[in-house]
Amino acid sequence: MTNQDLSAGENPVNQLVEHLFRHQSGQLVSTLTRFFGVENLDLVEDVVQETLLKALQQWRFRGVPKNPSAWILQAARNQAIDVLRRQSVFRGKQKELVNKIEEEWRPDLPDSTLLLHNELNDDQLRMMFTCCHPALSREARVALTLKTLCGFNVPEIARAFLSEEATIAQRLVRAKRRMREAKLPFEVPKGSELYDRLDSVLDVLYLLFNEGYGAHHGEDLVRHDLCAEAIRLAELLAEYPAADIPKVHALLALMLFQASRLPARVDANGDLLLLNEQDRTLWNKNVIHLGLQHLEKSAAGDELSEFHLQAGIAAAHAIALNYENTDWPRILSYYDDLVAMNHSPVAALNRAVALAMVEGPEAGIAALDKIKSLPPMKSYYLLPSTYGEFYLQMGDCGKALEYYQHALELVGTEPERRFLLKKMKECLG
Repeated sequence: MTNQDLSAGENPVNQLVEHLFRHQSGQLVSTLTRFFGVENLDLVEDVVQETLLKALQQWRFRGVPKNPSAWILQAARNQAIDVLRRQSVFRGKQKELVNKIEEEWRPDLPDSTLLLHNELNDDQLRMMFTCCHPALSREARVALTLKTLCGFNVPEIARAFLSEEATIAQRLVRAKRRMREAKLPFEVPKGSELYDRLDSVLDVLYLLFNEGYGAHHGEDLVRHDLCAEAIRLAELLAEYPAADIPKVHALLALMLFQASRLPARVDANGDLLLLNEQDRTLWNKNVIHLGLQHLEKSAAGDELSEFHLQAGIAAAHAIALNYENTDWPRILSYYDDLVAMNHSPVAALNRAVALAMVEGPEAGIAALDKIKSLPPMKSYYLLPSTYGEFYLQMGDCGKALEYYQHALELVGTEPERRFLLKKMKECLG
């Protein structure tokens, strides 16, 4: 069953089940994996899909229950027990597993809702660390996280990362095989091992958010669902006592600052708006405030990570009353540190923009000249687009037009394409 199956038509039951699939399938998959084991992840996913399909079928005729979440949880439990009784591979420990499932999933017990909620969250943390295990490739970690924790199907993952569906499907198959062969433990590591593994988890969450914040293909500039899932998982991580450390809060602060601007990034027609064009009254002040709280928590201790610097840059934009009053010298200083730390060409390009704001477009062009021959920049449309902007600021419309035309050949999303066409029209007067 795919998410398209769930969302077909305008039936409110379909929409409710789709919502539950998005927000609870990861919880159910994680908890059932604790019972069945990582080696049976395919079977667990089948159980959860069958449960959602059963909800879709029964609720159409019997109506939606008062507590849809509890209904799905109970149905998943019953489905899991049926599987245990059918599968010979579980025969030796069938009674033990059945008793454990029935004991832990008892909605009629006192305080069971709170206890179950906490257990579901713990299971998702276990799944997060399992999916992001260093024994798996970076691409596999991302695909597994989207599939098992976020409820995305193969076509959606393929679209998000500009890959063929067959490629993503094979990647998932290989990853699960690797999980079985390596006998990866379904647990949150402890002590120094947790700290060592945390970088892998943060890397995946950062990549998920960035893929959502700057979609690389199609009609949408932003995939809000990817951004929301990255923030949800980061919040889950930050709430875990052992992971309540500065760099986790720094990443969460960065995501929140960026997410606060989502409502203003495109106009009513879906066209891209730059920072100086955005209506800042649309920025979500509550989200900015929450970001500042996490930024404050990130200041504890002596560690300075890339996430700290990026969060500092995002905070400077978030608290500026308007574009003109942005603290560009501070932002430039952050970018100086960031480039020195990670040597990223993209960070260097962004530094050139900040430098141009402080010292003028000529200085920005000189900075771009130093990175234009780097391999990642050859296919990155923002390099010629930024050149075009600098030359336009200098009044050289002919040069600007050339660069915007080059950028147009590299661009991926429709809003970005329309933005470049608008800039080209501006060059032509």
